Amino acid sequence: MPQRVPPRRDFSQLERRRKRAARLFAAGKLIPSAIARELKVSRQSVSRWFTEWKEGGTRALKGAGRAGRKPKLEPKQLSEVEKALRRGAQANGFQTNLWTLPRVAQVVERVTGVQYHPGHVWKVLGAMDWTRQRPAKQARERNAEKVKLWLEERWPELKKKLAASGPGSSSRTKVASRNDRPFEPPGPPKGKRPS
Repeated sequence: MPQRVPPRRDFSQLERRRKRAARLFAAGKLIPSAIARELKVSRQSVSRWFTEWKEGGTRALKGAGRAGRKPKLEPKQLSEVEKALRRGAQANGFQTNLWTLPRVAQVVERVTGVQYHPGHVWKVLGAMDWTRQRPAKQARERNAEKVKLWLEERWPELKKKLAASGPGSSSRTKVASRNDRPFEPPGPPKGKRPS
């Protein structure tokens, strides 16, 4: 099973750091730059915390909780959606067993009652550690024996011919065309010396 990505911010760690600042304030250590160095934060943060601490005490430095919008789906709902998706697309009423974002959006709405735009369903899939997969397409007419023969015999033969023919040219005209005049360096015409 893939490893979960740790959250970008450890909110409990951030709260512990603010509470430590409150203890330093209470102990009489009031130089913001010294506290900032000790806690490895900016002096501005320490000043803001000190103002909040003076007004509301240690409780005022309690964490605000998670950042950003709260997810629409609870963990229990996510597991229900995952169970439905694991049964396959055909088991969920679709003609083929291929999952698309609009299909996943329909299943999410059917299972949880929460509506997602198909373009945002990838966030739900990411929360379940699902990744984008593309089916390997092969032609029905594909003949494995002919492919093997081409790769083992014909392609090496063609490579040898290409290597023996020498370097190619990207020019549309031949290298030495009849219409080309021989290259003459700039300067006086041949045979004439400047006087």
